[in-house]
Amino acid sequence: MPFTQPQASIFADYEILVNGSSLPGSAQLHITGVTVDEQVNLPTMFALTFGSLDVQEGEVLWLDNSLFSIGNTVEVKLGYRENLATLIIGEITAIEPEFTIDRLPKVMIRGYDRSHRLHRGRHTQTFVQLKDSDIAGQIAQQVGLSSQVEDSGVVHDYILQANQTHMEFLQERAGKINYEVMVEDRNLVFRPTANQDSEILTLTFSDDLLQFYPCMSSASQVNEVKVQGWNPKEKQAIIGRATTGDEGSKMGGEISGAALSQNAFGTAVKTLSDRPIITLAEAEQFAQARFRQLNLELITGEGICRGRTDLRAGKVVQIEGVGRRFSGQYYVTSVLHRYRDSQYQTKFTVRRNAE
Repeated sequence: MPFTQPQASIFADYEILVNGSSLPGSAQLHITGVTVDEQVNLPTMFALTFGSLDVQEGEVLWLDNSLFSIGNTVEVKLGYRENLATLIIGEITAIEPEFTIDRLPKVMIRGYDRSHRLHRGRHTQTFVQLKDSDIAGQIAQQVGLSSQVEDSGVVHDYILQANQTHMEFLQERAGKINYEVMVEDRNLVFRPTANQDSEILTLTFSDDLLQFYPCMSSASQVNEVKVQGWNPKEKQAIIGRATTGDEGSKMGGEISGAALSQNAFGTAVKTLSDRPIITLAEAEQFAQARFRQLNLELITGEGICRGRTDLRAGKVVQIEGVGRRFSGQYYVTSVLHRYRDSQYQTKFTVRRNAE
């Protein structure tokens, strides 16, 4: 859908809640910037910038206030006038003041969604006869999160988490099967890359889309991925394959990256044999996952639009008005929401697997 409130773009607004209560008006007067940085497979970050803080009786206003203490919960809402939407509920993890001799102090309050807890500490544990989705659910329980996982299908005989953070381990498992890991408030999400979904909104150039820089490249495209493994019980080689036609959704395009590069340059095969694969099901799942990941690199792009709270990482958007070849569906991989000087803009990166 097109941007419905262009006239309201000058009335950008925000609301900050700390431990469930709205920030005092006197604190809001000192805020000069609000940022929410969301990326697929990385913790979502928020940053609040306070400028020109008064020094009173040796204390710096708001810098020394217990309101901004490590571990406090912060909810950031952005939008227009009364139409605000929550972009992150996170926890304060850093306080960064700035002191210079010629002006009043400043401070940045920085934090992340609760997925930052998955980066704390290293763990060694084993998982026997479980799917990757089962493992994700178990780790969610270990760190006190609820879970929303989609069945990954393949049961693994034995998986080792070897001196890794929970996030490192989950991202490694997710990368092998083309899944994503994220935390939404207190909920760990483990799901397939969602580029096959329908678009949630439309960005149109010269309307709400202000800048767009796409690039189509055949550099990473192959028409077959082959995964080689070894079954120690049967003493037999294992080969899993994914070829043109296994790319899944073409996101509304006519020809996938694999087919496009094959037509232009001929056959290209990527062979993977650098990790233990002991069943055919594992090999085929890994091959298809890597094939789809490579296809999704056919078109990459970045852009800037008027502030859109509904533009989120991990979603599909429609981009129009940029020519036949580059108009169409795109999968959003990162979004940077930025409020500064009463203006709200959203910067994003996208990918697409077909022309």
